[in-house]
Amino acid sequence: MKDLHNNVAVVEVLPPAAMSADNVPAALDLAGFRSAVLLLHVGIGGITFTGSNKIEFKLTHSDDDATYEAVTADDLDGVDSVGTGGIVLSLTEEHAAASLTKIGYVGERRYLKLLADFSGTHGTGTPIAAVLVKGHPLSAPVA
Repeated sequence: MKDLHNNVAVVEVLPPAAMSADNVPAALDLAGFRSAVLLLHVGIGGITFTGSNKIEFKLTHSDDDATYEAVTADDLDGVDSVGTGGIVLSLTEEHAAASLTKIGYVGERRYLKLLADFSGTHGTGTPIAAVLVKGHPLSAPVA
């Protein structure tokens, strides 16, 4: 069996919580790694999502951690399309079962940010968590 444990780093992006408002995205530094996968776990919707009461997950990237731009479909694996502003997942209708979405980042930028962008009224929170798995380290083993 190959050793994966010492060849990946895992970073908490969104700690597990019932969210009802936008998060403040932290910069995710990919320095020292040549691949990354974002795992986005969304529980049963706290509300019935609509076109106006929704959550859009927006992914941006940067070379300098100062100027961020929306990712495009060319920067990602596992996503059919990317919406305006880097929308990689949009919850706009009933979300009756938990889901796990895997998004591969193949872009060339050093930094990523993930925003859970809430629109409308969210009287009850929706359980959300996200982690970033960084792989193909330039130096292993990874602590």
